[in-house]
Amino acid sequence: MKHNQNPLSIRSYQGHTPQFGKDVYVDPAAIVIGDVQIGDDSSVWPYAIIRGDMHRIRVGARTSIQDGSVLHITHASDFNPAGHPLIIGDDVTVGHSVNLHGCTIGNRVLVGIGSTVLDGAIVEDDVVIGAGTLVPPGKRLESGFLYVGSPCKQARPLKDSERAFFKYSAGNYVKLKNIHIAELEALAE
Repeated sequence: MKHNQNPLSIRSYQGHTPQFGKDVYVDPAAIVIGDVQIGDDSSVWPYAIIRGDMHRIRVGARTSIQDGSVLHITHASDFNPAGHPLIIGDDVTVGHSVNLHGCTIGNRVLVGIGSTVLDGAIVEDDVVIGAGTLVPPGKRLESGFLYVGSPCKQARPLKDSERAFFKYSAGNYVKLKNIHIAELEALAE
């Protein structure tokens, strides 16, 4: 079930209607279009755009897509016959103003503010992508590391505190979206 009071922000496209798990929050100022599935307890914040118009987008549970982020796909063409869907795992924090394009993001990943992850890139589980990082097309980021730079480079192994932060951040955004849901429901009464 989605919580949102703006009927124009969640739209079907070519017979595909966005699908939502239990207690998903989509801010009224966000846009979700087409072949998109968002898992339980996830959140989509103001001015985020999730556009599944020419391929599918899948977002896992307890994942937050923060303000101003753009999520899109790579369509099938002569240059890339299968295209690339956008797949995001569970317990992922996608920071403000992030661009994710036709890539795969594993579970327990932090994508730092202003980062870009491009077509065919694969981010394994338990990765931190530092703010402003560019992950080039087709690059694979190995589990358990911090990546920074443009283009990105493996900086160092993650600390235990950073690994613990994945679940903390996901839980924090579940609590925050629940407050927003309660306030939207109160306005509707």
